[in-house]
Amino acid sequence: MRALFTNTALVLLGLATMLSSCSKPQQSQKTGLKYNDAKNGGYVRYRQTHPTPGPGLIPIEGGTFVLGGSADQDVNYEYNNVRRRVTVPSFYMDETEVSNQDWLDYLHWIAITFPDDREVYYNAIPDTLVWRKPLSYNEPYVDNYLRHPAFQDYPVVGVSWDQIQEYCIWRTDRTNENILRQGGQLVTWADASKKGAPAVASTTPFNTDMYLNNQIKGTGIDGKKMLKDISPARAGATATKGGPKRTVRLEDGILKQGYRLPSEAEWEYAALALAGNTQFENINDGRVYSWNGLGVRSPKRKTRGLILANFKRASGDNMGVGGGLNDKADITAPVRSYQPNDFGLYNMSGNVNEWVADTYRQTSFEDVDDFNPFRGNEYTNKRLADPAKGLYAKDKYGRPIKDAAKTNKKLKYSEMIAQQSGQAPAPANGTTPVNPIAGKPFKADLRGYNDTLNTVLYGTTTLVSDHSKVYKGGSWNDQSYWLNPATRRFMNQEDASAEVGFRCAMTMVGAPEINPSGKQHFSVKKPKNYKGK
Repeated sequence: MRALFTNTALVLLGLATMLSSCSKPQQSQKTGLKYNDAKNGGYVRYRQTHPTPGPGLIPIEGGTFVLGGSADQDVNYEYNNVRRRVTVPSFYMDETEVSNQDWLDYLHWIAITFPDDREVYYNAIPDTLVWRKPLSYNEPYVDNYLRHPAFQDYPVVGVSWDQIQEYCIWRTDRTNENILRQGGQLVTWADASKKGAPAVASTTPFNTDMYLNNQIKGTGIDGKKMLKDISPARAGATATKGGPKRTVRLEDGILKQGYRLPSEAEWEYAALALAGNTQFENINDGRVYSWNGLGVRSPKRKTRGLILANFKRASGDNMGVGGGLNDKADITAPVRSYQPNDFGLYNMSGNVNEWVADTYRQTSFEDVDDFNPFRGNEYTNKRLADPAKGLYAKDKYGRPIKDAAKTNKKLKYSEMIAQQSGQAPAPANGTTPVNPIAGKPFKADLRGYNDTLNTVLYGTTTLVSDHSKVYKGGSWNDQSYWLNPATRRFMNQEDASAEVGFRCAMTMVGAPEINPSGKQHFSVKKPKNYKGK
């Protein structure tokens, strides 16, 4: 009884301490100004948070690993993934491949949002003709694989790298719109669907960039639970009966980072999932596939002998023997088939190859940085419709128009205004520089955007170009060699295949440690509030 009383007292004492600390207004450690006080101008200190992953994603704790380290052979003699130690930051990745149902959701939204725009719908449809073979009866898959409900949980295929970029933008916007509608910062779905409500969804599609730039707000858009604005003098405040309100800002930590394709290094790191073999920073055992062991069959008692992934065992053997099918799949399998790896990811080996974000080069392993390695950056700036007011120009789908970046540093304000107004300054010598190899005019910048000739591949006969994108993982129609996470192939970004699908990733912001509880940490003192005399 006494112990119970003591424990209760300690809990109450801790609660009282916490409440008393919360009651003290926070202040700037550099100026002493109080935060979140409307009387001094409304300096805002936002609640510090570590955001949760978006729908469908699971966290992947990053770390160092040997890129290409799992490769035990190089049957094509490509020498395109020589071992190199790199570091991958923590990130989020889709638990499964994107399925046919997921893509049909995308097509449905396009159909109801742009009912008269056949072009945008047509461009989003996967190329189902990838199933068509001159000497194989695959024609039923052409008509059925994408749309028949029997295949709704199967991975979408026939999608190009370019189509996936559009899907990622759409998925980001729909996720953030849903968060804001459910939270009441935008008109809720129920209120927006009421008879007589403004048809906002069909006339002004939500876009995250436009919303964060205060270009999506007003009657029929603003929700009943918009955030209170304690500094209404700042642009973006909206007058309401309960006082000025504002839209959500990036600093609020409410909206999700953008969905995207994983980088090649992220994908390979996540596929290996060596965290499952790690103890006290020591990797006890390497891997050839996304599971332990050198074989492709399950050693467990209940599933002994079953093949651990969907792949082609040998020429002409895609599924095993009738009456005892082994991998239970002839073409693709549902996205939650087989056992997940130690990160909880399904089908990182087999089922379908997966597009990654990287542009292919044989020597990427020796060219890219050792922290967050990636090849393929194409930097862009959002075009301003009104530079003085900072308003973005938008296309007919309500998204900001993006132009290729021409500098690697922040411009002076006058330079930015001139560039956005189409008044870029002339070269210093009054002439246009000439490419010394081809004699063609070019203007150098950080990534050679304006160069009329890419000299990287000069003098070489090759199928590789800046449109060559990497895919990895092996498929239902590949043999086991390609299940190794280190293997890599490439395809033109406009092309598609019945053996290639994808999954999305998302950047993690903040601390990289996924599960800090139970681990050693240095204690850090909280800063003291300034007390002026």
